[in-house]
Amino acid sequence: MGTGYGLLAVAIAAEVGATTAMKYSEGFTRLWPSVLTVAGYVVAFLLLAQTLKTLSIGTAYAIWAGAGTALVAAIGMVFLGESAGALKLLGIALVIAGVVVLNLGGAH
Repeated sequence: MGTGYGLLAVAIAAEVGATTAMKYSEGFTRLWPSVLTVAGYVVAFLLLAQTLKTLSIGTAYAIWAGAGTALVAAIGMVFLGESAGALKLLGIALVIAGVVVLNLGGAH
């Protein structure tokens, strides 16, 4: 099961990288950020598919969606100058809490 979580972590990193590159692709008008976006998503989905061999879909998708959302929001705030207001930070905390609750509640 540890391999599944490792693959999932790499899949999430690829998806977060792809989403960040998409910001710089300027609507897919810049070549290299566009290439990174497509390549990142291909890698992310291939690895996500592999994780489903050992992890339940509920667990994998909850972690995928929650971690990806929280990381992209954090990258936006830290590196891209997006606001980091209390409400946004609360939202990120609630996303993370939701993933924890789903996993504790038997999404395995």
